[in-house]
Amino acid sequence: MSWTDAHCHIQEHFTAELDGDVRAILERSAQADVTRVVVVGTDAATSAQALAVTELAGPVDIYATVGLHPHEATRELTRVAELARSAHPRLVGIGETGLDYFYEHSPRSAQREAFAAQIALAQELDLALVIHARDAFDDLWAILASEGTPARTVIHCFTGTPAEAEGCLERGCDISVAGVVTFKNAESLREAVRLVPLERLHVETDSPFLAPVPHRGRPNEPALVSVVGRFVAELRGEDPDELARATSLNTARLFRLALP
Repeated sequence: MSWTDAHCHIQEHFTAELDGDVRAILERSAQADVTRVVVVGTDAATSAQALAVTELAGPVDIYATVGLHPHEATRELTRVAELARSAHPRLVGIGETGLDYFYEHSPRSAQREAFAAQIALAQELDLALVIHARDAFDDLWAILASEGTPARTVIHCFTGTPAEAEGCLERGCDISVAGVVTFKNAESLREAVRLVPLERLHVETDSPFLAPVPHRGRPNEPALVSVVGRFVAELRGEDPDELARATSLNTARLFRLALP
């Protein structure tokens, strides 16, 4: 069995709580049968760092995305676009981008503008689009309808309802599940995860955030994606080996990686 972490943040900006030792993080990942990770940018600095992480030699296959998180929607979009156009050999996606109306660290209008610009960037460069969506599905769907949904799009760390999951699937988006699915108060999310077709499903850590039960309260890391995956397999009544294989294949297709 081998796992793919479809979405993590292990670049320098995020790893202080894990002693900042990316090589040790990757070694622990390999020991937990994680063979591939996608390191995701959230602004210009972390996007550049994500690309740099891919250049580390080691036991785990590493890829990166560049993007501007909705919390950072008023900043540095031009620099993110420059990184996206750099033709880095390990650059596989744009994001995370999207809408977050729960925290609203950026004005909604700025979030919508930055999201639309990054959709266009993904389409221009034929890269996958990685979406962050929280309490904003109506506007999310409206923007996707207006701008067009890239052929390879994923809603990362999905935390919505069954109806919202169905809405994402109908619009051509894959769904990626993180440790929130293990939380006690996440029954609606668990119901949504049960209905996602296996061929549209991914698993992730979103590390260093959202460590799954029984590790909640500590910094998260890609080694724990198997905890998420095994929980999801049991939830759906599927074999963990089959879920590991299927989700790894799905992530490979999403980001156009070599099949595992």
